[in-house]
Amino acid sequence: MKKSDTPFMDDKAVGLPDSKDVYEDIFQGNSLVAHLQGRFTRAEDARKFDEERWLRAYRNYRGIYGPDVQFTAAEKSRVFIKVTKTKTLAAYGQITDVLFANNTFPLSIEPTVLPEGVAESVHVEADPNLAKTATDNSSLFGYKGDGKDFPKGATATSLADMLGPLKEKLADLDVKNGAGSTPTSVTFHPAMVAAKKMQKKIIDQLDESNANKQLRSVAFEMALFGTGIMKGPFAVDKEYPNWDADGVYNPSIKTKPQTSHVSVWNAYPDPDANNADELQYFIERHKMSSSQLRALKKRPMFRGNVIDMVLDSGPDYTKKYWEDNLNDYQTVTDVERYEVLEYWGVIDTELLESNDIDIPKEFADMSELQANIWFVGNKIIRLVLNPFKPVRIPYYAVPYELNPYSFFGVGIAENMDDTQTLMNGFMRLSVDNAVLSGNLVFEVDETNLVPGQDLTIHPGKVFRRQGGAPGQAIFGTKFPNVSQENLQMFDKARQLADESTGLPSFAHGQTGVSGVGRTASGISMLMNAASGGIKTVIKNVDDYLLRPLGEAFFAFNMQFDYDPEAAGDLEVKARGTESLMQNEVRSQRLLQFLQIIQNPALAPFAKLPYIVREIAKSMDLDPDLVANNMDEAARQALILQKMQPAPEPAAAASAGGPPPVSDTSGGGNGNIGVGTAPAPGEQGFSGAAPQAAPPAPAQGPMQ
Repeated sequence: MKKSDTPFMDDKAVGLPDSKDVYEDIFQGNSLVAHLQGRFTRAEDARKFDEERWLRAYRNYRGIYGPDVQFTAAEKSRVFIKVTKTKTLAAYGQITDVLFANNTFPLSIEPTVLPEGVAESVHVEADPNLAKTATDNSSLFGYKGDGKDFPKGATATSLADMLGPLKEKLADLDVKNGAGSTPTSVTFHPAMVAAKKMQKKIIDQLDESNANKQLRSVAFEMALFGTGIMKGPFAVDKEYPNWDADGVYNPSIKTKPQTSHVSVWNAYPDPDANNADELQYFIERHKMSSSQLRALKKRPMFRGNVIDMVLDSGPDYTKKYWEDNLNDYQTVTDVERYEVLEYWGVIDTELLESNDIDIPKEFADMSELQANIWFVGNKIIRLVLNPFKPVRIPYYAVPYELNPYSFFGVGIAENMDDTQTLMNGFMRLSVDNAVLSGNLVFEVDETNLVPGQDLTIHPGKVFRRQGGAPGQAIFGTKFPNVSQENLQMFDKARQLADESTGLPSFAHGQTGVSGVGRTASGISMLMNAASGGIKTVIKNVDDYLLRPLGEAFFAFNMQFDYDPEAAGDLEVKARGTESLMQNEVRSQRLLQFLQIIQNPALAPFAKLPYIVREIAKSMDLDPDLVANNMDEAARQALILQKMQPAPEPAAAASAGGPPPVSDTSGGGNGNIGVGTAPAPGEQGFSGAAPQAAPPAPAQGPMQ
């Protein structure tokens, strides 16, 4: 296999002894491992209440009664109305529709308002006689001292230092700060060039890592359990198929940044943290087969000899109590898997030194270090310093509904837990009553019957009477049907579920909407009102997931795959909330704004390139394919200018000369222009009326 050169291998590994015998001595009662296991136990105990919430949510989603529900002997129906599933999938569908409305990952990279280190805009004058020195200290737009001007006496060389990726391309030109104001000037946007290149790079990396699929998994758990978690970016080796000239399969291996969805069931955050910014540590629990564990030996900084020791000792996986519930109570005691814990967070330097772990000299004076540690049982299989700069724990948790006092949020299922219980109860009562009232209940006078008979009743049943016994022996009784009252209470509970979740039933297909909802405009109003709740959810996705994930990818590329043409004072923007506005509405508003700025007084203040790109995106078009960049726009404008007719010469009225040939009045002192000829009797006409043209001879058949 071909191994490509990769810039991603910049981990700083903490030195661990490499001898198997030494490992056996160190990890027997290792205080570092004990410290990590203690933190895991504490995090596990702290989330017990959250696990119970998630189990109830899962059962309501699946339509499974929990062990806390006890049925009486009189209750025959076990029906479960899965309204929780309906609303969870409705919320999940709305979230994904919004996030992927433009068929791309909802992230963008843009220059800051006043980018530093790279110019927002510069221009080049086509006239070679222009001075090479800029002497004007004013901006094209703005005010003195707003940061957009440049020092008096600045040269093209000093201005070129602000160009960033365009510096070399424009080295021989007379470059001036700001946008060009003359027809001969060409404006460049170095900051925008860098931003778009970085954006394309990140979007490509996200596509290769199947980030769209991972984000959908995050959205589902966020809607159901209240929290969705994503991890990344982290470097992995990816195999690309390749066959050589002889037809032999020889794939190339490239290291790429990767993202992954982390289930809430495998997430153990610092119990004292209420959000990701407060995390001291985060532990991810992996359930690995022997093949998966053995594959870790191929990844950088994993200790292969220790992994072999773990494999030799055999599987050690112990199922958690909630796993049987997730498997619908299918208990399997023998699990051939390994429990691998991945730790990200702070470690005391003193603790590392006490375990005979060498600390690099540049970190010797620090009281604590950020580390990434993988361990199985009492054996550490990877220990490296956190390689990311700035230091970050690569996990991002987004709440469906924010609970400011907990790391985990609140989901659809929890919000409608009580109403789901009520709906189930009233529906069971209704079904039991309908069954009872739909059949007769029989009363039997046994004194009139021959003793010892079977008293069960079915069609064709024969009862033997006592000889000479008077009166009727068997009586049928019909109970009243009150199921309608129970169904009314069911509907009331369903309405309460609509209110508690913010997802009205008409938003996910329920019919029978009355009142204003019977008209198209009324339905539109109701849908707009219903989208209010989802706006907060999408805003959470922007703030807690998309923006920090985009910033992490930006920092990852700047650190491990630096490209000077994609560097600059840039910022990451999450685009989830922008997609809430329907494309049609957004397109209409953009077109209306475009009409407004036709006013010459307003046109200089409009960012036309941005408007054109946004119009393309609102129409589900790729702006990079249908919209010109600044260079292409300048060339196109020049072509259109050349295609315009020559301007009319000015009338020489003061010279008393003849009017121009282009005069179309027909009465210009004998000079008849291109316009309509005067009719007989009108001013400017002289001569006889035109004769009608003779008819053309008839054409015979083709020879």
